[in-house]
Amino acid sequence: MRTKIVAGNWKMNLDYQEGLALFSEITNMIKDEITGKQEAVICSPFIHLSSLVQLAKGYNKVSLGAQNAHQAEAGAYTGEISAKMIKSVGAQYVILGHSERRQYFAETNALLAKKTDIVLSHGLKPIFCIGETLAEREANQHFAIIKSQLEEGVFHLGVEDFSKLVLAYEPVWAIGTGVTASSAQAQEIHAFIRAEISAKYGKEVAEGITILYGGSCNPKNAPELFAQPDIDGGLIGGASLKSRDFVDILSVFN
Repeated sequence: MRTKIVAGNWKMNLDYQEGLALFSEITNMIKDEITGKQEAVICSPFIHLSSLVQLAKGYNKVSLGAQNAHQAEAGAYTGEISAKMIKSVGAQYVILGHSERRQYFAETNALLAKKTDIVLSHGLKPIFCIGETLAEREANQHFAIIKSQLEEGVFHLGVEDFSKLVLAYEPVWAIGTGVTASSAQAQEIHAFIRAEISAKYGKEVAEGITILYGGSCNPKNAPELFAQPDIDGGLIGGASLKSRDFVDILSVFN
């Protein structure tokens, strides 16, 4: 059975006190309402991480993650955060290759391959994001784009390391726009991703990889999306900033 995950990406939102308050609400609701084996991952701004790890102790369904990591071990990179630092505060996951990082910070597949390597070397689990823009989809290039993101970003890994990844398909045209890929569109891409993994690493590895959907996922559309055979959860943006919405999405797997 693949791990079912709902990951909340808080992005650049919430000051320190607001973050602690929201996390406390979420964990208390999870304790009361979540009955399945699904895992919640909260990817907060770095300022919250150390405190949230402490608050999460005793909640075996809640993990913490960072939203980015630098590709170097350490050094003169003012303002950056290393994988070693993230590991040292007790986080377990790191989002890599989010479309906003690719778009606004010009992160390439080659750079993300380096980031993936260093994150794995510190025992952290990458949530590796892939997905096409609206222009790429309209030009019927979406399969080629996703294939290249996989090949250049993570297909250099051996089987053992690759099996530690969580993948997240995020149609860039559906992030923060209120537009959601239909369940059929999302399933088509998730099945394509799994087929590419199977061709590279074999069916057993492909069947074991958790693939999340990210792109305006909310409590209303989550049940239909998560019912698809190759969708194993969601990478949640805006809805993760509302405790009720986030836990309602998580409860789909109860």
